[in-house]
Amino acid sequence: MNKQKLLDDIEQSIKQNKVCNKLAKTANNLVFGDGNPDAEIVFVGEAPGKNEDLQGKPFVGVAGKFLDEMLSSINMKREKVYITNIVKYRPPNNRDPLPEEKKEFLPYLRSQIEVINPKIIATLGRHSMNCFLPDLQIGQIHGQPKRIKISSIATTEGKDYSVIIMPLFHPAAALYNGSMRQTLIEDFALLPNVLKKITKDN
Repeated sequence: MNKQKLLDDIEQSIKQNKVCNKLAKTANNLVFGDGNPDAEIVFVGEAPGKNEDLQGKPFVGVAGKFLDEMLSSINMKREKVYITNIVKYRPPNNRDPLPEEKKEFLPYLRSQIEVINPKIIATLGRHSMNCFLPDLQIGQIHGQPKRIKISSIATTEGKDYSVIIMPLFHPAAALYNGSMRQTLIEDFALLPNVLKKITKDN
């Protein structure tokens, strides 16, 4: 079965299982994810904003344009990567996702990642990073790749598999903070070398 079909099935199961139904009722669209199912890098944000909710696609607002610019700066097209969020419905008034909302969506995010099987998960912002590196502070470890083990949910028969987490600041936060913006651009520029090293080591 191809990866896109498997991803479509996960998206359908979110709707069928009425995940975060309260959030679903206030949102226009489920924002599942967008990009290449064979991507080597998956970017994970926290939750959709207003534009994302209207279009049903992640990172299509101002922060998304900044993300596209950074991808372009490392000669990478959006179509080559995969972009998603932990929480797939927009929280009202763009508030932070609640811990229970993240917890409810986490198994679906992990299924998404397992299907794509990327070499790097680039987390955008502290909410996303804390799903994978719960005890660390983004201000201290941004731009530092960390290898972690993830327990497989289905496809690899329950075995753990390892993946590199690259913690990055969230583009939306960096947009309005000059020093954070520069830091994010510099951290982003490290991605090709991290990818090259993983490919070489494998």
